[in-house]
Amino acid sequence: MTYNTATAFAGFAFGQRLAALRAELADKAAKRKVYRTTLAELESLSHRDLADLGLNSSMLKSIAFEAAYGN
Repeated sequence: MTYNTATAFAGFAFGQRLAALRAELADKAAKRKVYRTTLAELESLSHRDLADLGLNSSMLKSIAFEAAYGN
């Protein structure tokens, strides 16, 4: 007498999970690049240029974060 045991995973296949992980990491890397680029461009402006835009240097990180990640 033999027994048959099903060992299949009930969720997504490994390849699908790996593809989803890759897509998520690529999305996070792209958003991080937007953040870094935006911050670098804002930091390159002089205090006078920032004042003309109605900004100050303490706002730069939050502006870059909003540009990259929204909210």
